[in-house]
Amino acid sequence: MRAEIERLVEEIKQSVGLLRRHLDVEKSTARLAELNKLAEDPNLWNDPQKAQKLMQERTSLEDSLSGIGKVEQELEDDIGMIELGEAEGDDGVVAEAEAALKALKKEVARRELEALLSGEADRFDSYLEVHAGAGGTESQDWAQMLLRMYTRWAETHGFKVEYLEESEGEEAGIKSATIQVSGHNAYGWLKTEAGVHRLVRISPFDSNARRHTSFSSVQVFPVIDDSIKIDIKESDVRTDTMRSGGAGGQHVNKTESAVRLTHIPTGVAVVCQAGRSQHKNRAQAWDMLRARLYEIELKKREEKAAADQAAKTDIGWGHQIRSYVLQPYQMVKDLRTGVQTSDTSGVLNGELDDFMAATLAQRAFGTPGADIEDVD
Repeated sequence: MRAEIERLVEEIKQSVGLLRRHLDVEKSTARLAELNKLAEDPNLWNDPQKAQKLMQERTSLEDSLSGIGKVEQELEDDIGMIELGEAEGDDGVVAEAEAALKALKKEVARRELEALLSGEADRFDSYLEVHAGAGGTESQDWAQMLLRMYTRWAETHGFKVEYLEESEGEEAGIKSATIQVSGHNAYGWLKTEAGVHRLVRISPFDSNARRHTSFSSVQVFPVIDDSIKIDIKESDVRTDTMRSGGAGGQHVNKTESAVRLTHIPTGVAVVCQAGRSQHKNRAQAWDMLRARLYEIELKKREEKAAADQAAKTDIGWGHQIRSYVLQPYQMVKDLRTGVQTSDTSGVLNGELDDFMAATLAQRAFGTPGADIEDVD
């Protein structure tokens, strides 16, 4: 085989080896056999929540194990095709098998990323909040740009996006907004985006065309299902109602139906104004509040909880996780992993996978964050 093909084959083999070790194939196979036996119990569905959780675990393990087996089989087939094509001098067969190897490498890379999404809540849908920092119109416009960026990312990945709350800025942009992103592993991907985001550009609102720095924060928490029990005392929650409002009424309804719930012991507050009825918004707000409190509990269990929460304390200098520079040059740089790109337009249009993947890998393998210099 040509050196390039040999290198490609070796890279795929190494990736498969990492997948097998990460999954612990022997242990996972034994666990799958155990789950299959439990699934045959006729009394399983007497406890629907337990049954649902068991079936989800079984499906996940089946997908992971069968996926590795499929990749190994395809690799063996492609190598066989290349050897056959070379023996018969058929360059067309070799080229076809090489193209298949390149596609297989992309598939393995995708499965490597999926393997990193093994957290307790990663499989859930996600709420995502954007809040403008200090700076008035500048930050509010930046908050709206971020909201659009995440909406585009979600749509590109086939996720469903629902607007739950949106507070308009005085002149432009938004003060805050909340969306629900629904799809497989939505929270697992989006949790990497929580923190402060910094923008540097020539302000479109400055008649003197000066450079401005703006900050907005992103908060992410999972949409929990019925298998997760979060008990909240009603006496600990203050309920406020208000008029709904949004950008031109496009995403929300301007009615007297918006609901804000404030959990007094923690200070956590959520707002929902997506529905036309106060009853629907109240129910949705309670789901959001339970999700927020569950996310707080998850953070307490994670080793990096302190660092993650510190990133949300101040929307300003020293707390940003990523900087976006539009003038005088083009650069987006993640300050946790060092990943950067000059394709600012692509990033602002939702091309975030490289940033997310690097952060997931850093968390999964415990790689300490380097002392990464910010961009001016």
